[in-house]
Amino acid sequence: MSKKSRLFIILAVLAVCFAFLWPSISWYARTPEETQKLALGSLEKIKDYSSAKAAQDVKELKALVAENPNAALTKDQKWLAAAAKKNYKELKEKVPSPLTLTGALDSFTSEAQIREVAEGRYREAILKAKDQYKNSVKLGLDLSGGMNVIVKADMDYVIEHASESEKLDVEALKAKAMEQTIETLTGRIDRFGLSEPVIRQQGDDGIYIELPGAAETDQISSIIMGRGILNFRLVDTDASNAFAAYYQTHLDSTFDEKGKLIDPSIIPADCEVMGYYTKDNYGLDERRGYLVVKKEIALDGKHIKSAEVGSEELTGRPSVNFTLDSEGAKIFGDFTAANNGKNLAIVSDNKVKSNATINEPIYGGQIRITGFGLEEAQNLQKVLQTAWLDVPLSVESQQVIGASLGDQAKKQGLLALALGLGLVIIFMIIYYKGAGFNAFVAQVLNIYIMFSILSAFNLTLTLPSIAGMILTIGMAVDANVIIFERIKEELRLGKDRASAISAGFDNAFWAIMDSNITTFIAALFMSQLGSGSIQGFAVSLAIGVVSSVFTALVVSRLMFDFQTEVIKKKTTSIAWGLK
Repeated sequence: MSKKSRLFIILAVLAVCFAFLWPSISWYARTPEETQKLALGSLEKIKDYSSAKAAQDVKELKALVAENPNAALTKDQKWLAAAAKKNYKELKEKVPSPLTLTGALDSFTSEAQIREVAEGRYREAILKAKDQYKNSVKLGLDLSGGMNVIVKADMDYVIEHASESEKLDVEALKAKAMEQTIETLTGRIDRFGLSEPVIRQQGDDGIYIELPGAAETDQISSIIMGRGILNFRLVDTDASNAFAAYYQTHLDSTFDEKGKLIDPSIIPADCEVMGYYTKDNYGLDERRGYLVVKKEIALDGKHIKSAEVGSEELTGRPSVNFTLDSEGAKIFGDFTAANNGKNLAIVSDNKVKSNATINEPIYGGQIRITGFGLEEAQNLQKVLQTAWLDVPLSVESQQVIGASLGDQAKKQGLLALALGLGLVIIFMIIYYKGAGFNAFVAQVLNIYIMFSILSAFNLTLTLPSIAGMILTIGMAVDANVIIFERIKEELRLGKDRASAISAGFDNAFWAIMDSNITTFIAALFMSQLGSGSIQGFAVSLAIGVVSSVFTALVVSRLMFDFQTEVIKKKTTSIAWGLK
């Protein structure tokens, strides 16, 4: 391979690696801590924050205009100037010069439009940071803190309580039950706003859940076990209308940062406020507003036996039909008789998923809900199905790692990596003199490439992963040692610098490849057959093997050739007493 080819390959690899590593650099080095916390939250929390900040901005802008109508736009208000210029362009009007704060606000048709633009800039900034996190190197629980839980689903119970038709294909029944359980747990855990929780099936009946960051053990255990997930409650229509009017004038002062009412007295004492949600085009819960519902549960979801999507006989419009058990049928019949004409909310995970009117007393346990499209009906059926697809869960193991312990482990791991790299490089420079500097550059690029690959594949960095990197440092130095010793042998035979370097790399090639290929195969098997920490160590080692071979045979060779042909060095600084 020619020197130009090596240089081109190295520059291309470094450029690609930088592109892979940029999201990690942006997230860990360029994203403020406050933005990180917001980005790690749920979309619902991001929306609440953006809406509150936008309302606050509009209030401040109105105050500034009242104080000085001719106030000039500041640097912090560039977003407003850009939006105003766009508005004037759409209106085919000339932009006032100079553009004042009053002139910018006059370009908007309503206060809601200003609030929408202001909310958009907060949302875009946080979602951009969220995307950077998704594409960056993530820290495992042992470095960031958090909790992991292994949950076991009782498949025997599912089979025992299945219908005769479902028992005809037991494997399909179990697969459906596990799929529904994982989907349900994902939805339940998402409401905590946890950062990218890992939820995957483990074996035939196990579910592994990993929750990075701070976690409330009792609350999460309650959600996992499914207590109080779905229920029916009465809607207080008058209180809901009053709250909606209050909220419109107090957008930034109704809820605190945890979503709790700042002033509970604005609703009746026996009620609470919940968001009313429908599914958007992406399948995510989108809040349409708020409803005030009674705290008292009219009917618990455990009484639902089945749910399916149907259609009305006369109109053909979609409906959701569900069946209650005998106890639930009596409770629901008495309740609907006592509250005829009022609205009934179906609540799932503290979110209102349906707000239906009770048109008549419903007896017999056969309920039909109408008044929405097919997609909404399918979503509601899934919510109800979650309740009746009763898969008993038990927590097999639960481990909580505190944030302080994670920070300590992170510092110790990085210190071990830096100390290992530093000591190895010091030895190489002392023992191999100038050639040791080549090894230093190769090692730094080796670490750089390893982190880039971790970022490219969205892998998680754990303490075992760092251990794999430290081992890789030793293995990469081993490749350099083989090359340097081969070069020294050629120099002792009386060859000049260029010939000794060429022969040294050629003679060392297969020795290096043999040792690294066998190590790579071992790492590959460990990554496939192992789990947890063993898998993390193996993946890190496999990546390190590939990058160390590249830096030893390509990067280090180019540096030697550059010194020989560009700097015109005649001697080789590679050992004491040897030129």
